[in-house]
Amino acid sequence: MNGMSVDVPEMEELLRPVPVARYGDDADGAARGGALHLSSLLPALACAIGHPTPTAVHRDPDEAHRKLGLPEVESAVVVLIDGLGYWNLAMRLGHAPYLRSLMNEPANQRPISTCAPSTTVAAMSTFGTGTCPGLTGMTGYTQRNPETGELAQMIQFRQAIAPRDLQRQPTVFELLRDRGVRVTSSGLPKFAASPLTEAALRGTDYISNVAPRDRVLAAADAARAPGLTYLYIRDADKIGHTYGWDSDKWIGTFERIDAQLALLRRSVPRGTLIVITADHGMVSSDPQRRIDIAVTPRLARGVAMVGGEPRSVMLYAQEGEDPEDIADRWREFLGDGAQVRTRAQALAEGLFGPVEPRVEPMIGDVLVSAVGSLTMVDSRMQTTQAMQLPSVHGAHTMLEMDIPCLIDLA
Repeated sequence: MNGMSVDVPEMEELLRPVPVARYGDDADGAARGGALHLSSLLPALACAIGHPTPTAVHRDPDEAHRKLGLPEVESAVVVLIDGLGYWNLAMRLGHAPYLRSLMNEPANQRPISTCAPSTTVAAMSTFGTGTCPGLTGMTGYTQRNPETGELAQMIQFRQAIAPRDLQRQPTVFELLRDRGVRVTSSGLPKFAASPLTEAALRGTDYISNVAPRDRVLAAADAARAPGLTYLYIRDADKIGHTYGWDSDKWIGTFERIDAQLALLRRSVPRGTLIVITADHGMVSSDPQRRIDIAVTPRLARGVAMVGGEPRSVMLYAQEGEDPEDIADRWREFLGDGAQVRTRAQALAEGLFGPVEPRVEPMIGDVLVSAVGSLTMVDSRMQTTQAMQLPSVHGAHTMLEMDIPCLIDLA
């Protein structure tokens, strides 16, 4: 398959798991991660605008700045497109003249890694704080609330610990603002004070607009003053979940996103740095490869609660049940259809980065990450619609983990 200027691997390879990404500036020589990671983007951008901002994971932001190859500027705009993975983008470049022009640059033909799990909750907090899920306490779409023992949904924070009590890392936006740097977000009104914004992206002057064009122009206008501007575009993910990322509707949405980005590029002042990234990629689900835990006694055995999402489930063991036994049953049943780790294994491998003791009980006792097009659902807990999403994400495959880091200088 060829995506115009980028050679795209076969789908079979894109749906294989990649090595665990390393966190931090000293992750040199690691197969993935280090500076080439979603967590390093805001620290590197803060450096680019002349305000180096260390975080608990990136203590030397100059290193990230250098490795990502960002120019020094007075004003930068970072655009995060929800669900637009590097390979999703590369496979549809024919529909996106502006993005195609960026992908023709060799420096932009280098994907960076998102966090594990490859999902919005974990990725947004990793991005916003410049750290990792093990420190933010945002480890999946749903996760155990250790205070109540209930399953918490982490987009709207249903049954969850309050956003600031859960996510205690300062955001890069807060750290910049506290030093007198202008930090602006441009987004939908409903996200201005949402729990996810409060947890992961707090500390900006938030400009609300309903129309996409107005959000783009507000970001371009903000960029006239020195500082950092953040623009969030959610439609690729929303349409991908509803219709599938390989649908005509998704392509139409992608074309509109490309036009919005081209408008941003035309509208920012000369000398503005634009960096375009995403929180995760997307894979098409296969109804033939959907496993319902509720009707599979071997998988349900010993499991009190199922968290996470269809591509990346977190199993919470019943009292007295050995997670190793659960993991063995799942490995035996799924074979090479998934990667199965106990929590202890995942922590030892650095899957969530450094992990605070308070975060450990939020993470499942057993973690199962899909390979190929497998999805894992639980009809006791999930709606039919949630179980049948045409496109999904969360696992550790190349298609889900590789995200763009496209650099443009106006």
